[in-house]
Amino acid sequence: MHIHVVSSDGEAKFWLEPEIELAKNYRYSIHQLKEIELLVEVHYDELIAAWKQYFGS
Repeated sequence: MHIHVVSSDGEAKFWLEPEIELAKNYRYSIHQLKEIELLVEVHYDELIAAWKQYFGS
């Protein structure tokens, strides 16, 4: 499972399993990546549930 983060500042892909991990980064700063990763951690359960609902379990 993974998510894509896209904004005017850049793009990134994070693996959600087996653990949260940056897969790709294009133009986000280290500071921005840390903020994004924190948001992923806070909303982890919601992201997993949405992924399973969209793609199936």
